[in-house]
Amino acid sequence: MSRIGKLPITIPAKVEVTVGADNFVTVKGPKGELGVQIAREIAVKIEDNVLTVDRPNNQYRLRGQHGLARTLIHNMVVGVTDGHTKTLEIQGVGYRVSAQGKGLLMNMGYSHPVEIPATDGISFELAQDEKTRLQLIKVSGIDKVKVGQVAADIRKVRKPDPYKGKGVRYRGEVIKLKPGKRASAKK
Repeated sequence: MSRIGKLPITIPAKVEVTVGADNFVTVKGPKGELGVQIAREIAVKIEDNVLTVDRPNNQYRLRGQHGLARTLIHNMVVGVTDGHTKTLEIQGVGYRVSAQGKGLLMNMGYSHPVEIPATDGISFELAQDEKTRLQLIKVSGIDKVKVGQVAADIRKVRKPDPYKGKGVRYRGEVIKLKPGKRASAKK
């Protein structure tokens, strides 16, 4: 039995979960509505505001789908109640980000500024860390997949440099720096 798949999901009071035809699960909450298609063989049951996910047998494919289905539904429930957020740090002299409408305008050391367009269901918030004084970008939304993809696209504009560590990184990400030319020549 899948350790993740057998965990029950408690449905909050303001959230409505429906299982439609062909196992299409819809979650409605205070922040919006999300839906996902679950494999037909996986059984989704709702009893007394507790959702459980079961599989009929122990086939290899169904074992993977069991935990995946439970995680997708849980992420939707969390998304429509609290939302998902990813925070990125801008590190480097001269690297700046500014808001442009609902999107972002990034000056990352290229000959031109890079535009990040606004995406449906995604909002950006710019801040500055008090201790390190780094510029922060908070990507927020109800869909965890979209939030992660937009954050990955922003990070892709200027990945952290392996020698100096400059660039865009996730909050808390540790970059293992390579030794420079002089350090490797001393060996």
